[in-house]
Amino acid sequence: MFLIFFVVCLLSAGISATETDDGWISLFNGRTPDGWEAVENPASVSVRDGMITGDGPRAHLFYVGPAHDHDFKNFIFRADVKTATGTNSGIFFHTELENSPSPRKGYEVQINNTMPREKVKTGSLYRVKELYETEVKDGVWFTMEITVIDKRIVVKVDGNTVMDFTEPPDHTPPRSHPQRYLSSGTFALQFHDPKSKVFFKNIVVKPLPD
Repeated sequence: MFLIFFVVCLLSAGISATETDDGWISLFNGRTPDGWEAVENPASVSVRDGMITGDGPRAHLFYVGPAHDHDFKNFIFRADVKTATGTNSGIFFHTELENSPSPRKGYEVQINNTMPREKVKTGSLYRVKELYETEVKDGVWFTMEITVIDKRIVVKVDGNTVMDFTEPPDHTPPRSHPQRYLSSGTFALQFHDPKSKVFFKNIVVKPLPD
């Protein structure tokens, strides 16, 4: 499963991963799925050519590895993403491992450039604050960056801010997603359906002070 870079040398030196490389931790080594667990249809998820990809019935892939004990509150998360035409996907944060059709806990950052049945587009906070247009193209790698600091969520695509949302004190989650609020937790990658083909690589996180 997806190894954390330099774990062995850090342990031998008595240094935590966040004290090297400006605090960035790799969550995926490009070769194996160590540190991640797929649910519902695990066979839909594979690692090849340095990428995580999904092709088949719906699955979600959760980070369950040792970095920060897979529990993040404030952080910068970054991944390179590429979609095939008509793909629906997403990145969940502040979530937890569960074998269900969709993670119930935490937020989802939508990935959808051209799926005709889904109007909510890339960079949206699904069912909380949504975008209905995107400049992202299918078939081209783009970088998704998600920053959470206290109650503020900022989503950037290729360095451009597309979402800036502060959860209000009176935040009421949508009835369809009653646990859609900020807390802490892990990350999950969504592989939505057999027609949605998505690729992830260079998956890193920088924990920030709580």
